[in-house]
Amino acid sequence: MVPPCFTRGDLIFIPVMAQLDLTTEQWLTGIRNGDRVLLSRAITLIESAVPAHREQALALLSACYPLSGSAMRIGITGSPGAGKSTTIESLGLQMLADNKKLAVLAVDPSSRISKGSILGDKTRMQQLSREASVFIRPTASGEHVGGVAAATRETIILLEAAGFDTILIETVGVGQGETAIYDMTDLFILLLIPGAGDELQGIKRGIMELADIILINKCDGDNVERAKLAAAEVRRAIHLFQSKTSEWPVCVELISGLEGRGIPELRHQIDKYFELTKHNGYLESNRIRQRESWFQDQLHYAILRSVSEHPQYHEWLKSAEADIQTGQLLPSLAVHTLLKKLF
Repeated sequence: MVPPCFTRGDLIFIPVMAQLDLTTEQWLTGIRNGDRVLLSRAITLIESAVPAHREQALALLSACYPLSGSAMRIGITGSPGAGKSTTIESLGLQMLADNKKLAVLAVDPSSRISKGSILGDKTRMQQLSREASVFIRPTASGEHVGGVAAATRETIILLEAAGFDTILIETVGVGQGETAIYDMTDLFILLLIPGAGDELQGIKRGIMELADIILINKCDGDNVERAKLAAAEVRRAIHLFQSKTSEWPVCVELISGLEGRGIPELRHQIDKYFELTKHNGYLESNRIRQRESWFQDQLHYAILRSVSEHPQYHEWLKSAEADIQTGQLLPSLAVHTLLKKLF
């Protein structure tokens, strides 16, 4: 039975504590049949920290896993105000013309008070959200390093099992910690804006080295000349970067997400990228690397969680911190001593 929900405009709101007690077969059948409400509930299930929910989530993910892997996974990042949501809407509408089934994961900044999503990107993609073949999921980033929600990888599995062939992941902000999106997508797109300044470009170097496509957005109105100048500067800069193992030459494109200018050309570059990386084997080898990285991330997290659940952990930790603060104990020795107690 679907839980009660209410609507506001074209959005569907489902109670946070909606029933999650379906069998794995019921979850899987609903997801494969295109039940959007049940898919949303399934994502809520895998995001839940409740131990019983985690057991259900792992059973569902295991059932969906053999059905995953066929979608184009595209990450889009850029500084706040770079026009990510507008560009995604323009690109998404372009993809729909090719009969694509599109999912968008908009990873928002989290409120430190409520822990909920602040921006609500679905409300900023109004035209795209009305399309029947589009699923948009705003997700709070929480405190997860890398600008992406902790369950984003698992959400991708559910979306692919539901038949979505293109998944766009928008992540908040730009910085050295934002590179986590690189470890879960096939194609990494960076949005820049003209006139950001050399200081900001320097901050972005770590991201620029990972990008497969760099877009200079807001190439419209009085910004056209500044955008062309910014594109020329970026093209000069990328020649200093190490060549990519994908054999893909990083391209720099001028676009206007607002006006849709340059979006067909962007769509063409995306197709060329996937054609090349499928042909030369990079797409599959990159996903193997990503699965290994996912395993390591989950292992480290599980070990930390297991350690913190030791009945005396917090007592020993507090004692060690007190000795460190007073200068009585060397921090590295404190760690060594704590681990000996735990294990």
